Amino acid sequence: MGERSKYIPLKELTIYRLARELSAKAWLIYERLGYHQRKTWGDQMLEAIDSVGANIAEGYARYHFLERIRFYYISRASLSEGMDHWIDLGFERGVVTKEEHEAMFLIAKSLQIKLNSQIKTTYEAKKDLG
Repeated sequence: MGERSKYIPLKELTIYRLARELSAKAWLIYERLGYHQRKTWGDQMLEAIDSVGANIAEGYARYHFLERIRFYYISRASLSEGMDHWIDLGFERGVVTKEEHEAMFLIAKSLQIKLNSQIKTTYEAKKDLG
């Protein structure tokens, strides 16, 4: 039997690093908003985007495989809400620039693929343990 995989610290986990990168870009947008825009659009956008990394962190810390997977699914749903709704809406309304929109969607696409892979890998690890 081969050597067991070593624990990867959360901050070195690619999906978490991508989520934090997305949050940083969302924060730059949020910082320039006025009070009204923050309350009507920005707070919800930032909450959805920040929730992606928060749920990855919570899932990664869970002991049971199915709990981990549940939080990864929630993270994926938050990614969809944040990007496909809030960031897209911000772009349509001129709050998010074309460059920001494109950069964030590149990160989000990679993150979604890696989240799907993380979910699959976690399911497979559960199967391997019986």
